[in-house]
Amino acid sequence: MTHFADMIEGYRRFRNGGWQQQRERWEQLAEGQSPKVMIIACSDSRSEPSQIFDTNPGEIFVVRNVAALVPPFETTPGRHGVSAALEFAVQFLKVEEIVVMGHGLCGGCHAALHRSMAGAEPGRGGFIADWIAMLDDASEQVRSEHPDIDNREAGRAMELAAVRVSLDNLMTFPCIQEKVRRGTLKLRGAFFAISDGVLHVMDDATGGFSPA
Repeated sequence: MTHFADMIEGYRRFRNGGWQQQRERWEQLAEGQSPKVMIIACSDSRSEPSQIFDTNPGEIFVVRNVAALVPPFETTPGRHGVSAALEFAVQFLKVEEIVVMGHGLCGGCHAALHRSMAGAEPGRGGFIADWIAMLDDASEQVRSEHPDIDNREAGRAMELAAVRVSLDNLMTFPCIQEKVRRGTLKLRGAFFAISDGVLHVMDDATGGFSPA
């Protein structure tokens, strides 16, 4: 089990190895960043975008949260972390692609499907419940199609549905709508199956997923 002390040792290996080997690259990054791709992924420790896509520092702009969710565009008072990151990536970094990447065995999707956090107080599951409430409609649809929600097929259906929900919510942002319409921004859906390490990519026309 890795603890912070172990991570410090890892940092020292990185500082004396990878950082030194890519010193010129890090000097360039010190002048600024210009990633072309933004990835919205889950916070799950098993789903690390830079490892899955084998990218170098500065190549992808990543936002991670429970179940890789994007809330719909709204201007109500509050702290809109995902929306702020989207705004920065789209308007200032001018990314050309946004990838929503779900993953297998997602705890947030499982909670949404089973409604296991319903009624919980903030700090005891309530924050999670409020967050994954974005999946309520999708969860109801999956339950109607899969009576046995403990079946892995139902879990996978929920995980894929969550990706589609986030993609739909992305299109509620005026700045994203405009750039997609002009062809300067592309939205993509992806799904990483932890059990076998296979990445699935969503077909824009059908909404289905197939191995990359």
